[in-house]
Amino acid sequence: MKLRAALGKAAPIALTTDFDLHPELRPPNPKLRDAAVLVPIHRENDHWSVILTKRSSALKHHPGQIAFPGGKVDKSDGTTLNAALREANEEIGLPPSSVEILGTLPQHQTITAFMVTPYVGLITDPIEYRREVGEVAEIFTVPLNHLLNPNSFQIQGRRWNGQDRKYFTVPYGPYYIWGATARMLRMLAHVMEKSDAY
Repeated sequence: MKLRAALGKAAPIALTTDFDLHPELRPPNPKLRDAAVLVPIHRENDHWSVILTKRSSALKHHPGQIAFPGGKVDKSDGTTLNAALREANEEIGLPPSSVEILGTLPQHQTITAFMVTPYVGLITDPIEYRREVGEVAEIFTVPLNHLLNPNSFQIQGRRWNGQDRKYFTVPYGPYYIWGATARMLRMLAHVMEKSDAY
């Protein structure tokens, strides 16, 4: 898969953050908690797709937003990769044995004080989605070509806590993908854009 080659050849890139469009607002010495997500890619009919979730509106962090399967790292996980695979299994029913890790994207610092490690994984077996109803409202897919096209991304903004804030978005159909998820997807597109594997 071309993406594997692109991730393997990518030059080291500094972490991304929710403050990339407003660096002056980034806390100087934040206390960050480790988290990890899986960017799950699978073959859907005749094209590659990325699996995303719509988070439950009852969750404390990022309720109702579009996200990758993932979450905070527990002590029992041992590694961020184990956390990403465990969360993907819990949230969408994806067995860890059905995932081949292609590589990682730069870590991402969120406004909610998490340091997220994104793992890009290829799903090697057919799966039946099983959503965790307490955390996931919906499971859906987006064509990988849409997400790898830099022209799919926009910078939008809104008034938040008395300040004008800008953020990345990558809309798809009825789904408004924005914030940290869109920023990490933009980095994925950047890695492919800069690679001769694309």
